[in-house]
Amino acid sequence: VEVEIDVKAAFHEDDTNGYNVVADLPGTDKKGEVVMVGAHLDSWHPGTGATDNAAGSAVMMEVLRILKTIDAKPKRTVRIGLWGGEEQGLLGSRAYVSEHFAARPEPKEAGPDEMPSFMRNDPPAPLTLKPDHAKLAAYFNLDNGTGKIRGVYLQEDAAVKPVFEAWLESVKDLGATRITMRNTGGTDHQSFDSVGLPGFQFIQDPLEYMDGTFFGTHHTDMDTFDRLQRDDLMQAAVVIATFAYNAAMRDEMLPRKPLPPVAKKEEPTPPKT
Repeated sequence: VEVEIDVKAAFHEDDTNGYNVVADLPGTDKKGEVVMVGAHLDSWHPGTGATDNAAGSAVMMEVLRILKTIDAKPKRTVRIGLWGGEEQGLLGSRAYVSEHFAARPEPKEAGPDEMPSFMRNDPPAPLTLKPDHAKLAAYFNLDNGTGKIRGVYLQEDAAVKPVFEAWLESVKDLGATRITMRNTGGTDHQSFDSVGLPGFQFIQDPLEYMDGTFFGTHHTDMDTFDRLQRDDLMQAAVVIATFAYNAAMRDEMLPRKPLPPVAKKEEPTPPKT
């Protein structure tokens, strides 16, 4: 068999911005406070990005559909964030957090003999908190493939452990039972956790997502629609909808870890007399 292909490609540079997709299910008496669920929309080029991370995006869209379909009336607003630029460094979620919750000054550009900023171990600059920082109850993320949710990483937030244990009781028949104090990284909950907000990633069955090293379907040409597990995605949507609803209905905000260093407010200079 002989195949002749004429490939024509072009770079479209009219708009080089990345975009986030954000939508709200409005709350009632605490609608100024927000519970967020999220995943990232972008993917790597070898495949179609089904497990990384169309799976997470589809689950989070289903979470909102479930709450809307059952006519839930959450006290707090439930907001979905589908992030762009995650694969380039959590760019979409970092920009959203910086704009709405807390910001740090950009690290200085490296000199010719210095390591680039993302490879240096400089302590993070102090935060400048924004008013909405106090209004985010929690952020829940999904970004480890198509497998069932088995539990949740606490990101070392010990105070939230008994809360999540109680919530898992209602979904333990679905196989979600585990809680660990451990941190996990590499995805968008870090944008929230790094500024002192309650940001969490769920524990999932790894399935084919990684093969024990770094690859599997993850970032490869195997990351296609046929790798998705419908029943597992449905289970994940129910578990996260449960967490989102409970966080939105809870009387108090979720407990938080101690804040990272916060920038001091500059005192106005007294007028000269």
